[in-house]
Amino acid sequence: MPRGDKSSYTDKQKREARHIEQGYERRGVARKEAARRAWATVNKDTGGGKKAGSGRGVPKSNASAKRGGRIGGPRGGKASASRPAAARSRSAKKAAASRKRHAVKRSAARKSTRRK
Repeated sequence: MPRGDKSSYTDKQKREARHIEQGYERRGVARKEAARRAWATVNKDTGGGKKAGSGRGVPKSNASAKRGGRIGGPRGGKASASRPAAARSRSAKKAAASRKRHAVKRSAARKSTRRK
């Protein structure tokens, strides 16, 4: 199979690549570069062509598709940022105390289960 052959990709993968490519072109990326990025994204999401052979029906990862958010900006944290500083500080102190408490319990449990 020559390089760049897309025969092993499913119709859904080809469709995804086309839609991703169109998105890049709308943002001003050159056609060839948009196609390259689109197929790289499809490969990253699905692990390459899924049409033939063993391993069919393996669930695809949505890792890169789930990263969304504002382009170039922070992803999330709005709810926390809208709370007053005192409330955030209180929560942080409470969490730190819990971690410390649990660490003491864990170290005690480890000591009791160690071999001698």
